Amino acid sequence: MHTLVDSHVHLDLPPFDADRAAVIERAHRAGIQRMVVPAVDLDSWPGIASLAVDHPGVHPAYGLHPLYLARHQPAHLDRLKAWLNDNPAVALGEIGLDFHQAGLDRDLQRFYFTAQLQLARERTLPVIVHARQALEEVSLTLRRHDGLRGVVHSFSGSEQQARRLWDSGFHLGIGGPVTYDRAQRLRRIVATMPIEFLLLESDAPDQPDAAHRGQRNEPARVADVLRCVAMLRGESQEHVAEATTANARRLFGFD
Repeated sequence: MHTLVDSHVHLDLPPFDADRAAVIERAHRAGIQRMVVPAVDLDSWPGIASLAVDHPGVHPAYGLHPLYLARHQPAHLDRLKAWLNDNPAVALGEIGLDFHQAGLDRDLQRFYFTAQLQLARERTLPVIVHARQALEEVSLTLRRHDGLRGVVHSFSGSEQQARRLWDSGFHLGIGGPVTYDRAQRLRRIVATMPIEFLLLESDAPDQPDAAHRGQRNEPARVADVLRCVAMLRGESQEHVAEATTANARRLFGFD
């Protein structure tokens, strides 16, 4: 069995309340030995910390997600600094910009994003970045903050945008969307990109693979993403599993 990392899964969210332990057990049986759980707002931090204590192999990331802008306050940035002092994290996230969702103040998003990038640089933490319909601005913002490393999760941009990201040392998080035949651009990128910048993810409970369309997603299905990525690249599953797991270990400092 391959050893895999789910580099992005929201295990703390309510869709998993009824069977969270079983979901984690299924992930382990599928070879997913480590799971990175990014936060969305201040209230989510304690639950993620508890998950990490109760389940070895679950690793927390803390941050303020742009989709939950209405829940954030500037004072939460100071709370985040204090929280990180007492609660180890493998990354700062989920942070970023979302220009898809109507009604989200873009300047306010930029304020929180920039402040958290600065904090990540101060703490030498990698960042987990959300960039829905905002990838060009996200890429430019990342380049303005020297010394950062991280992953743009659920990557859906162009080949040029992908190249700029990995030229800057950033990883691409690839999950269920790559398994859909219609995702031709994404599949071309994944087929030829440098494997040292590739991470596998579920983004569960969202973004299921094509075989589970419309269902709740879960981390065990990273194994299905692996099969698709290996097929697209013409490489063995073992090779892709070893490379992406090594990438995650290196980025998040598991070892």
